[in-house]
Amino acid sequence: MTRDGTVVALGAYIFRNDPEQGLLNHQTFGYAPMQMFVMRSADGGRTWDAPSFIEPPLVGPSFELCHPILELSDGRWLAPMSTWKGWNGEAPNGMKAIALISTDRGRSWPTYLDVMDDYANGVIHFEQSMVELPDRRLLAVAWAYNEKTGRSQPTPYAIANDGRKFSPRRRTGLHGQTAKIVCLPDGRILCLYRRDDKPGLWANLACIEGDNWVNLAEAPVWQGAASGMQGEAAAGDELSNLKFGFPRLIVLPDGDVFAAFWCCEDCVNNIRWMRLQV
Repeated sequence: MTRDGTVVALGAYIFRNDPEQGLLNHQTFGYAPMQMFVMRSADGGRTWDAPSFIEPPLVGPSFELCHPILELSDGRWLAPMSTWKGWNGEAPNGMKAIALISTDRGRSWPTYLDVMDDYANGVIHFEQSMVELPDRRLLAVAWAYNEKTGRSQPTPYAIANDGRKFSPRRRTGLHGQTAKIVCLPDGRILCLYRRDDKPGLWANLACIEGDNWVNLAEAPVWQGAASGMQGEAAAGDELSNLKFGFPRLIVLPDGDVFAAFWCCEDCVNNIRWMRLQV
């Protein structure tokens, strides 16, 4: 939700030529073609305007939509996402974490930021999460996945001190996948993530001291399934067989955190929610 109360949704039409195929090509790890769009609601999500299509400023050719639009204090809108391979495996700009930029409240997206990129060494950065800190710096985390080994690397973070250029990646000390963060009212960072080394969804509390990520505490919040993507099968197969992930967090008016995530329990896909008191 933006400061004026508008609810903004970021989505995509994904085009499948063969109805028997999914959205992901398991042989190439590529996505089906897509057209991204923005929709707006002025009444809390009850009714929505027609989609406004995004013409991205770089070739994906596909993109991973992994984060809601972030409205910054300087008025810019950022759309954090990742470039992704096309259906046949083509990746002219690699598979990196980026953020599209709009200065006209989502009507156009002519520029973008590079957030994390190590594709030259076979490392994909996706499922990123980004927040604006109280001092207006940007903080981003991502899932770093080595396509050559099929294993995840320790969760990296990067900071944009000027809100425009991100620092080189550094390690959070977490061994996680699909990590998502929220900035608490006191400036501390709450992160929910699927651990790479232990089952379940975990919460981690950290603070940012200068440019350093300092871990303060951690605890499991849901342990209904084992962690995924261990490099034991093809990347596309393991990604499709994940049993939970994509947590999303918002801070409530009383300071508690509302969190939601998807999970598969007894072969049934569910969306679970929880209220966390830090």
